Amino acid sequence: MQAVAAIYFVVDGIEDVLPQLRTGPSAEVVMEGLVALALLLGVVLGARHTTRVLHEARHRDSALDAARGAMSAVIERHFRQWNLSPAEAEVALFALKGSTIAQIAAMRGAAQGTVRSQLSQVYAKAGVRNQSTLVAMFVDELLDPLVPGQ
Repeated sequence: MQAVAAIYFVVDGIEDVLPQLRTGPSAEVVMEGLVALALLLGVVLGARHTTRVLHEARHRDSALDAARGAMSAVIERHFRQWNLSPAEAEVALFALKGSTIAQIAAMRGAAQGTVRSQLSQVYAKAGVRNQSTLVAMFVDELLDPLVPGQ
């Protein structure tokens, strides 16, 4: 919409200036032309800024997708190394997402005791004691490249 207004005012300014070329444009016409050019410049700069912001957003989205993929790969690799059963892997994934035993049981349609037992197996295979240390193991692995001197 701003572009349409800018084009209108530039064309209008040109139409006002053309008849006055021999005598010289009036101060009003000059001001109108400057305002129209400023509006046009604002449209161009706004479009460039919008394009840059969209490009940066796409870049961030790509980086986030890569990070998600990297996280998934790290989780899958550990689950394979620990030889988790499909049920244990599912329970472990819910635990990594921060779900409680009751929530995991409800999502899986299983008894809380079954989930508790599966989580105990996961913790034993992973060499950790509880959910928070399981999560910390993955967070540490993802943050290690960011720590200077390592």
